[in-house]
Amino acid sequence: MIDLVKNFFGKSTKDGPADQGKETSHDIRIATCALILEMSNIDGEFSESERKNIMSILKKDHDLSDEYAVALLEASNEELKGSIDLWQFTNLINQNYSMEEKLRVIETIWKIAYTDGKLDKHEDYLVHKLAKLLRLTHKQLIEAKLKAKKLLEAGHPELKNHSNFYYNVKAIR
Repeated sequence: MIDLVKNFFGKSTKDGPADQGKETSHDIRIATCALILEMSNIDGEFSESERKNIMSILKKDHDLSDEYAVALLEASNEELKGSIDLWQFTNLINQNYSMEEKLRVIETIWKIAYTDGKLDKHEDYLVHKLAKLLRLTHKQLIEAKLKAKKLLEAGHPELKNHSNFYYNVKAIR
């Protein structure tokens, strides 16, 4: 399955000086997905609703089929297991993403944090740590949080997977 992801996203095979150090979209997508997975696992619970939300977000944000979204999730999980810290992922994102793209990443992280309708202290710590690693200001972090909560309150289809979820999010305010 991981080979499927590599074939789909394609690794650069050029060895010229202009291409050295250049990362592919494959690597960036894996890095972004690895951060999402880290958030979904930080509270010690990886619920079915979190998995469904991650799959929905991957398919929507990267225009992927179910098969490729599963492959990306698996490849990201393998990379995350083999990593010693999150800096390698955030560094790759910092080198290749615009500020707007990094803000979308942190918004997604907030959405995953609130998937179960509550914000655990470990989730809160991690999202603040990721914001620092992504070189975002506190104001940008809070704006992303408010935007994610607004989407949740509006019952955004990609985030609302069970009937009590909407009401749990309202209680967060």
